[in-house]
Amino acid sequence: MSEFTNDVGSDPVRPLDHMPKLSSAELRRHQQTTLDTPRRRYGPAARILFAALDLVYGRARTLSKFKVLEVVARVPYQAWEQVAFVAVTHRYSRPKFARRIFERAEESRHQQDNEMWHLLILEELVEEEGRRESFLRHRVFPQVLAFSYYHLSWLLYALHPAWSYGMNADFEDHAQHEYALFVQENPDFELRSYDGMFAEEYGRFDSIADLFRQISHDELVHKEESLTRLREPRFR
Repeated sequence: MSEFTNDVGSDPVRPLDHMPKLSSAELRRHQQTTLDTPRRRYGPAARILFAALDLVYGRARTLSKFKVLEVVARVPYQAWEQVAFVAVTHRYSRPKFARRIFERAEESRHQQDNEMWHLLILEELVEEEGRRESFLRHRVFPQVLAFSYYHLSWLLYALHPAWSYGMNADFEDHAQHEYALFVQENPDFELRSYDGMFAEEYGRFDSIADLFRQISHDELVHKEESLTRLREPRFR
């Protein structure tokens, strides 16, 4: 809970329940910018995670592999929310300070909700394709991976939030680039629109390609949020 031992700052928390939705032209520009931008220099924890995913699911980018990625993507935000609520329990006697902590918890909740939409959409697309997935590789292992990543994120956040924010920025940067490459590798995605069961909540898109470009942009926003927290003076 080290982040909350001092003032959490006066910067306004930007709500993430309404992620910016881009036009088709903007999404194409985002994809190209992502492809032209070098990846972050990932830390040891992120490199181990990505290597494990490649070992179990192969290096090829598939809907099933992205679904596993999204199972894991939510857990840092869950961990941060949990730490914040524990902090509120100990700091409620200082209402203004407790409110700032609660706002930080609310921010984390919006982020994990956005990642949940990604997961549900991917599950929908996998089912539409009639893919048969291994129970062990696609149900059990992702839960084990998410459980481990959750506790690592929680521990790093409790000890020194910058470590957890940095690891999450690595993860989101990886996801941002992987989705952009996935679209590049599958030109047929341009021929099929998305108006699925989650379109009302997440959005309708002229193409599956634009859907994945939007998800890639969401990951960019999440990465920038983590980097913003990482650059705050108390983390330097």
